[in-house]
Amino acid sequence: MWWLEPHGKIRQLPRLAMALFLAGLTAGCFQPLYGARTTDGSTVADQLRLVSIEPIRAQSGTAEAALASELRNIMIFDLGGGAAAGAPTHKLTLQMSVLKQQVIVDVTTSRPDVEQAGINASYTLTEIGSGKVVVQGQTFSRVSYDNPGQAQRFASARGRRDEERRAAKVISENIRARLSSYFIAGT
Repeated sequence: MWWLEPHGKIRQLPRLAMALFLAGLTAGCFQPLYGARTTDGSTVADQLRLVSIEPIRAQSGTAEAALASELRNIMIFDLGGGAAAGAPTHKLTLQMSVLKQQVIVDVTTSRPDVEQAGINASYTLTEIGSGKVVVQGQTFSRVSYDNPGQAQRFASARGRRDEERRAAKVISENIRARLSSYFIAGT
């Protein structure tokens, strides 16, 4: 009789129970990156707060100098969270270059409709006590914005500033993620 035969779902129940049991056993093996504690008892946020960020070199009075200052300020806030830090244990040195491209050009006026800007950054994290370079890397960001044309030049200038800030924020997040992985794993 068909009602006495075990259904397909009932036969899969032991497999499901075994999978849930194994998942429960391995749940304690994972540690969130920004969790409450690391192996030495401090948090990743505490260690990031102790990183001193050097001023980024750029020619004074240029748009690149303003962007370098913006990037440094974003990095300071992302690493420190606006909190007061103690004596720094590491020093972060950044170098950056800015790229600008015209992506779409209006054929009648020969003015750009869409522009793309990018930031290439290389960074070095150095232990202050030993002077040893512990992390070195490069990152980049590309963002685009609409250029409303000559009739709205202030909107164009504001769009350019906003896209540079977005690019700087992406650079900062990439560097923060890399430094966090260093502080959690030591590599």
